[in-house]
Amino acid sequence: MRRRRMFGSVLVIVAACLTVVLAQLPAGAIDVSGTPTPVTGNATWFSGLGSPYGGCGLPQANLDTQNFLALNVQNSPGVYTNLPRPIPAADASEIGMFDNGLNCDRWVQVTIGNYCTGVNDGAPGQPFCRNGSWVSDSYNGATLDMVVADSCDDGNAWCKDDPYHVDLAQASLNQFVLNGQPVGNMYPNHWNNRQVTWQFIPAPNYTGDISIGAIQGAQPYWPAIAISHLPNGIHGVRYYANGSWVSATMDSDQGDDYIIGPTSGAGTGGTQYEIQVTDASGNLVNNGRVYSFTLPSGCGGGCSAPYTPVSYTTSTSPSPSPSPSVSPSSPPPSGSPSPSPSQAAGGGCALTSSVTSSWPGGYQLQLTVTDTGSTPLTGWTAGFSFADTAETVTNSWNATVTQTGRQVSAANAGYDGSVPAGGSTTFGMVVSGTNHTLSSLTCAAA
Repeated sequence: MRRRRMFGSVLVIVAACLTVVLAQLPAGAIDVSGTPTPVTGNATWFSGLGSPYGGCGLPQANLDTQNFLALNVQNSPGVYTNLPRPIPAADASEIGMFDNGLNCDRWVQVTIGNYCTGVNDGAPGQPFCRNGSWVSDSYNGATLDMVVADSCDDGNAWCKDDPYHVDLAQASLNQFVLNGQPVGNMYPNHWNNRQVTWQFIPAPNYTGDISIGAIQGAQPYWPAIAISHLPNGIHGVRYYANGSWVSATMDSDQGDDYIIGPTSGAGTGGTQYEIQVTDASGNLVNNGRVYSFTLPSGCGGGCSAPYTPVSYTTSTSPSPSPSPSVSPSSPPPSGSPSPSPSQAAGGGCALTSSVTSSWPGGYQLQLTVTDTGSTPLTGWTAGFSFADTAETVTNSWNATVTQTGRQVSAANAGYDGSVPAGGSTTFGMVVSGTNHTLSSLTCAAA
């Protein structure tokens, strides 16, 4: 039932060989502030988003731009079967650059590279440019800024073998700019798939504020919203409910869509909502701005349109709450513990934790470092203890994490050590185990 993308085949048949499959690097590694150079991948095209939604959960008509692309759901060279979505922690090594929706609504600058003179048809188990080679031509160097709006999950070599493959909107191919002008005619005569270089960038020429819409079927008992027009992507939403902030759950791996709750009356159809949004750098959007709204009047029994714009008001003083704890992960199975923040302060900063999703045999933690002092942090360390010796960290992000027995230690990554006074940054990890209890949370300025 879930709004999956409609992949348009790239029609390419010429002869060819000579391709080097890129080294398999961690799929979530590219970051606006942490990537010194762009990466190189193969580029194909598709005709448009599926109906009513693309893989990120927005209709094509509601994107910020019609220059959009899709990223690979799965990074599994030589294996063309599809994993469940979101990809579970047990298969974290196969998470592609789509990153289970975490890279939705981020902007990407794409630069055109070499042309393929050979066969580049995505056949499983075949090189990307067999019986030919990659050559430069007059289109090399053309650039275009595009937004991530979809996911590539087809069982072909394009979507599985090349970790940095991007699938570009067909209508955008002749919009690439070279020497100040659109190329105009790169497609179809000069397009047999291309190599491209690309990296994430902040939203170009960003103005205004975020957009919020109710998605199809949204109602007081299932308040599902889509958030877009973001300056730097979206990595989480939290909503204010009954006196505290609660992590919202992503709608499957559709990274723009979240299921929230009312400020009061959860489970009884409350109608007032307050949210904050965390971006791809782990920072609250607009310094923690609170967005307050109700669902549109026509959604009492479920919104009928794929996207219904939501009007909101904003405030700069959030309701009293613990430090941010947000996550875009899939909902815990029935009977799993709800997120339960815990906190310990020290050394000018505080550490909070929350279990943001769980499954049989494992769970995901989100941890937030908040500068509780009056001066900025230039680096930080943090730590905690598991209650059970069987708990093991199997994957982590946004921090250097080590484990000795029950004790887990973390230090900031190269790009998130600077935290302004009163600000925060987040890191996370996947844990193998079933006891969600943490103790002895510590945080200190480095």
